[in-house]
Parts: sequence; C-alpha cells; structure tokens
Amino acid sequence: MKKAFNEVRVGVSTHMKNTNQQIGWPKGFRSSGISAGIKADGSLDMALIYSDVSAAAAGVFTTNQVCAAPVKLCRAHLVEPQARAIVVNSGVANACTGVVGMEAAMLMASQTAGELACLPEEILVCSTGKIGPQLPMDKIGPGLVALADSAAVDQVDVTARAMMTTDTRSKQVVRDIELGGVSVRLTGLAKGAGMIEPNMATMLAFITTDAVVEPSLLQEVLTSAVDQSFNRITVDGDQSTNDTVLLLANGASGAVVEKTEPVGYGAFVSALNEICFDLAMMIVRDGEGADRFVTVTVEGAQTADEADLAARSVANSLLNKTAWAGTYPDWGRIMDAIGYAAAQVDEERVNIFYGTTQAVEGGVQAASSMEEMVKAVSEMELLIRIELGLGTGSATVYTCNCTEAYVQINV
Repeated sequence: MKKAFNEVRVGVSTHMKNTNQQIGWPKGFRSSGISAGIKADGSLDMALIYSDVSAAAAGVFTTNQVCAAPVKLCRAHLVEPQARAIVVNSGVANACTGVVGMEAAMLMASQTAGELACLPEEILVCSTGKIGPQLPMDKIGPGLVALADSAAVDQVDVTARAMMTTDTRSKQVVRDIELGGVSVRLTGLAKGAGMIEPNMATMLAFITTDAVVEPSLLQEVLTSAVDQSFNRITVDGDQSTNDTVLLLANGASGAVVEKTEPVGYGAFVSALNEICFDLAMMIVRDGEGADRFVTVTVEGAQTADEADLAARSVANSLLNKTAWAGTYPDWGRIMDAIGYAAAQVDEERVNIFYGTTQAVEGGVQAASSMEEMVKAVSEMELLIRIELGLGTGSATVYTCNCTEAYVQINV
C-alpha cells in the first residue's frame, strides 16, 4: 500500500545526521565479507551478519509474483520471527531456479546454522545477481566456513561491499540514540543500483539494532519505514525478484522500545525512518549510469494514491529521464506522462515547476524564458513540482536520469 509522503526531501535527512562517524555494529553483532569465487573477477561476493544471541526479526519482500528461492525461504523462516544471522551471496540471484534453487537456499541456511551452532530456521538467506543460473554450491559451501571464521565487529564496510553487484559504492548508515538514558545503536547496509521500482528494488537492505523490540512491533515499524523510503524510489521502473529488507533487534542494550513509552518509541522510529530513507537515497544516487538526482512531487491530486500514480508516471518515463540527462526542459513530456497516468487530470489546471522556475501555468507554457528553464533543469539536484489543482492528495517519488551508460551496463 502506498502512502503520501507530504514532506518533500531531496535526499538528505532533516535531523540526527551523522558527522564523520565511523560505521559500527550495535552491541552483540558481528559480520564478515569474503570472495568465494562466485564472481569471475574475484571481487567480494559473500557476506554474513550475525548476532551473538537470538534476535527479533522482521522483513519486507518483493511483491513480484516471480520471486527468488531465498525470498520464499525467508518468508517461511519469519513465521517464527527470530533469527541469528543473515547470509548473502552476490553474483547469482537464485531466481527461476526451481527445486534445485530452493534446495540450494535451504542448504545455505543449514550449513550456516552448523557453523554458528543454531537452527537452520534462524538463518535468513539472501541472494542478488543474475536471474536463472544455479548457485555454485561448490564455492558457496567453503565460503560459508570462511564467513563464520572471519566474523568480527569491525567488518561493516567489507560486509557492505560483498553485497554489491552493479553498485559503484557501498551504502552504510548508523544512528545512535538514547532510550531512558541507555545508548542504542541502529546500523543499516544496502545494495542496489538497477531494477529499482515500484516496490523496493533489486535491492537488499539489512538493519540491526541492540534495542529490545517485540517482533510484531518490529514488523510494524519496519513496514512503515519501507513505505516512506524504499517504496518511494525508482531508477528504471523494473521490479526485482529478490527485494528484501530485514531488521534484527537482539536486545543487547537492554533498552526497551514500546508504544507506552512515547518519547523512546518516537526516537527509535525516527532513527529507523532516517536510516531507511538515507539508504534509499543512496540507491537512487548510485542508479546505473545516472548522474542527476531528481525529486518528483505531485500536489493537488484527488487522492494520495492518484498523486503517487502521476508522480511515478513522470519518474519512470524514458522520455523524461533522457531529457533530464540532456538538460532539456521539455515540459510537454511531463504533461504527457501525467495525462496517461491512472489519475484524474484536468490539463487546464496543471502547473509545473523546475525548482522555483515555472514551466507550465494552467496547462500551457508559462512566461519563463527557455534560458531560465534550461538553467533550472541543469541542476544536479532537480526538483520537479506538479500542481494538479483537483484536491489535497500529494506524493513524492525519488528518481534519476537515464544516460547511455545505463544501456552499456545492461547489455
């Protein structure tokens, strides 16, 4: 379910930002990243995130009807929402791999559990990469041993890099808060650069905390945070088979998050929302071949859902994305995109702005000169605001342009 995102943000948190803070795990978490030989170039391709004690777990997954074996396995394991570890391979998605693929995912869980002395059901398995090939279990098996042997508290960066596929940089965020005078940490990692939209992306995101959070509440706050972040981004309009966001809370700090303590609850939710938002923005900024970040906001729609449909129509239009790549202010392409969206539009009421420069007034070209519009659309941080003039519904979608480099990456 989509939600209106009424506060327009352009890819940075509005409060509680990190200031040159080294990324570290919350208490009781360790991780590792290694090269198991899955990728032909020898780069990092397996990762492990591990809690010393059982952690409450929550997850949000792709809504694609064709989903990968590890997504199916994670859903099954989260029926009992407790976990000890997340194990990841990159380079092979283990999607559309049938019974053999499911057996491979289950084997990853059981072998990891053997290394960590826990139950297979306590292991959450994730894969990312090319759809179709079977997992090279002859490489993954020894890789699992190496991951367990090398897990440490100072391996956040190598873990994040081991998750990457077409990403050009790792994505890591940390927030430290106080709950009742007790320090609590939330640390998040993500990967993703392409096949991003409409509900999450070809993306994996893992968030850990040492707070005490009851599993049903953990699921509630994660779902809400994802709706406001990963579900508000698009790079290319393609939805993945492997989308996964996982949140583990191992309680090692002893600080309890509950709604009956609204101050602490609010601080925790704010930190979680910021982590998800920041990671989502990192994914858009690292969009395959992209060099411009674009915020599309629709206001004045009949409903929030219709505003969302119109914003996504503009954000996913290749004609618009290529125009932004060429710094060409073709507002007609925006008018066209909102017109074919499944949202009510009265063209005579439409106003369109590039930043503060008005391009369209009442459905026709505004008084701004071409020079003014070219300057406005040339901003590396481009805000497009569309007023429909029909109601109070609003929504924001974050996206990027599309350059020749996107084609080169995906051939």
